[in-house]
Amino acid sequence: MSLGHVLLGVLADGPAHGYDLKRAHDERFPAVKTLAYGQVYATLARLERDGLVEVAETTQGAGPERTAYALTAEGRAALLGWLEKPEPAGPYPADDLVRKTVVALRLGADADAYLRRQREVHLARMRELLALQRATDAVDARIVVDHTISHLDADLRWLETAANRLAEGRGR
Repeated sequence: MSLGHVLLGVLADGPAHGYDLKRAHDERFPAVKTLAYGQVYATLARLERDGLVEVAETTQGAGPERTAYALTAEGRAALLGWLEKPEPAGPYPADDLVRKTVVALRLGADADAYLRRQREVHLARMRELLALQRATDAVDARIVVDHTISHLDADLRWLETAANRLAEGRGR
């Protein structure tokens, strides 16, 4: 996911400060890692440099200067162009699960133990996400959580299949 495009999507609702952009991102994508403010401001600087956002207003209060950014016409066109393009299928972040399992096998390490530990991590995350799903009323946030749960479910099925393959290999 391109953070720049996501921030453009938030700015499509109207001008916003970096703090508001971070908060909106974290609310819209509750199942993913929260953004660091540095990521937001670095991305805004790139978007401004590329003419996709512009400074809408700068205010000076008791604290640091606050700058609100607005989407430009070029930014809206870039956002709409991004939305029109389908994402490629894979590779998936879970590929590291496969890599670690294969490396463990090749090294003669305990791949079964790795798979069991990984399964526990996945199950713990699944429980967290199911609780979040029950507590979330916003449709867009539920869609994000549903996506993450589906991927975790697929990973859990793969972990079970991999454990079965290991067992079959020992049975030969």
